[in-house]
Amino acid sequence: MRILIAPQALKGSLTATEVGQAIAEGARMVYPDADIQVIPIADGGEGTVQALVDATHGSLHYHTVTGPLNTPVQAFYGILGDGTTAVIEMAASSGLPLVPPEKRDPRITTTYGVGELIRAALDHGCRHFIIGVGGSATNDGGAGMAQALGASLTDTGGHELERGGAALARLAHISLEHFDTRLQECTFEVACDVTNPLCGPTGASAVYGPQKGATPEMVTQLDAALANYARVIERDLHCAVADIPGAGAAGGLGAGLFAFLHATSRPGAAIVLEAVQLEQQVSTAHLLITAEGRLDGQTAYGKSVSAVARAAKKYHVPVFVVAGGLGEDYHTLYAHGLDGITVLPTGPMTLEQSMRNAATLAADATARMLRIFAAGQQQSNP
Repeated sequence: MRILIAPQALKGSLTATEVGQAIAEGARMVYPDADIQVIPIADGGEGTVQALVDATHGSLHYHTVTGPLNTPVQAFYGILGDGTTAVIEMAASSGLPLVPPEKRDPRITTTYGVGELIRAALDHGCRHFIIGVGGSATNDGGAGMAQALGASLTDTGGHELERGGAALARLAHISLEHFDTRLQECTFEVACDVTNPLCGPTGASAVYGPQKGATPEMVTQLDAALANYARVIERDLHCAVADIPGAGAAGGLGAGLFAFLHATSRPGAAIVLEAVQLEQQVSTAHLLITAEGRLDGQTAYGKSVSAVARAAKKYHVPVFVVAGGLGEDYHTLYAHGLDGITVLPTGPMTLEQSMRNAATLAADATARMLRIFAAGQQQSNP
């Protein structure tokens, strides 16, 4: 029996690797002689760097950069096992948790730290980049990132713009004269699961601005500033970013990545599963077990669980999921390739209790599920 375990993190309690270890422990209770392989995965959001570093035997690198409020923060990025691919979560340097609620103001927050992380990875020799764009505190269209990499964004008087989304209303010219030349050798993939355009009622400011502290008046101001930004980008960089699906991701960072770094965008789960070569591994497996914090009807759209199931079904490999909890319409996932779902709680317990004992519960849930699976196998092969 070859069992492949490809779990996501259980946020707030276990990393993807720790979840995998717990599931493996449960699997060995039922199949002590099984060949078990753990491949941590993620969907491009929080935990992507750690999962990819663990899965490819890469390395984590810590770097002090400019945070969203223009103060120093300790951030990180990963270099995968190939030594040339960097993976960056923009939230590590420019994420909403880095800004206290009372200081949240997307008119002034910046992605400058994202550019500094890219530059640090360039110094390490990386030339392929995977950028996760979830959880931002920013609405600057990636302008700060571009400035950190050497781009010049000036007003009508030729003065460099201050950082933050509001300043883009005064943008008159973009120059790449001093842009880091190493970037010409690089490729960038954006792990993005949203399709919002840069501006308008479904754009970065209107949809995501309020959760970052924007009032209705700020939303109007920021949307106009990003529209001006898009016009100048189209004129000076010959790139029409306003209506590209995903341009509005992370406060418009998607647009900045497309315009300045010629990035391509794909669902985060697809990028991660390709990087860890999951399909090659599942092709020889007899059983695949994955994990997710919460399963509901939306899990089928762009999430790792559904992507894993699709890969497994190409090879007729059964797929089981260990879940922290179940939400509305979770049962629809059976139509997307899942064969079995089990949850962590063994009885009435609080979320805090479940999270605190997640490793033990994950091992137990796996063993319960596999005992049923083993009984079914015995019935099929008496």
